[in-house]
Amino acid sequence: MKRRETVILFDLDGTLIDSTEAILESFSAAYGEFGTEAPDAGAIVPMIGIPLGEMFVRLGVDISSVERYVAAYKRHYREISRDKTVLLPGAREAIEEAAEFARLGIVTTKTGRYSIELMEHFGLMNRFEVLVGSEDVKKHKPHPEPIFAALEKMEVSGEHAWMIGDTLMDVHAARAAGIRPYALTCGYGKPEELKAECKHIAPDIKTAVVNIRLKSLL
Repeated sequence: MKRRETVILFDLDGTLIDSTEAILESFSAAYGEFGTEAPDAGAIVPMIGIPLGEMFVRLGVDISSVERYVAAYKRHYREISRDKTVLLPGAREAIEEAAEFARLGIVTTKTGRYSIELMEHFGLMNRFEVLVGSEDVKKHKPHPEPIFAALEKMEVSGEHAWMIGDTLMDVHAARAAGIRPYALTCGYGKPEELKAECKHIAPDIKTAVVNIRLKSLL
């Protein structure tokens, strides 16, 4: 019974995958398409995990042009993402172990259909019952709507559910949805901020899954 009760929702970037190279190249391609200079990596990387349109706005793109920049970004990203994205260390093993005792889902601010293609490329999508992406909801993390959407599709309550992510957006979304957050310090979030706001902390995804498994046996 424990295997069916436990639910684990995973973020993608900084939690299961590292697509930094693909993201930076796609930003460069989007700005280049409109003859403008892309911001440097130092401005982009700390915002990874925020919805793409919001990132462009924060980077100074006029609101009237954001949709065009987003479309240009996505065209390039889809072409290169599988070649320039890697699983984080221990991610494959963590997913395989989690599937032994829990029901799994993904909640991401990335485009859902591209994320599904990416996880299929890694041969792991079949481990997840659901993937909720940016186009599946009106409000994104830290709002709880994406988590509620995933739980609804899985037809489960949040009583035995966890959200594993690497940013405060994941932590806040989990709390707002009434499920338990598990923060990773291996991604894009600031470790000191995560430690200040989240009880459950791990240096990597494998450690988090092992600890959740132990808690599920109590």
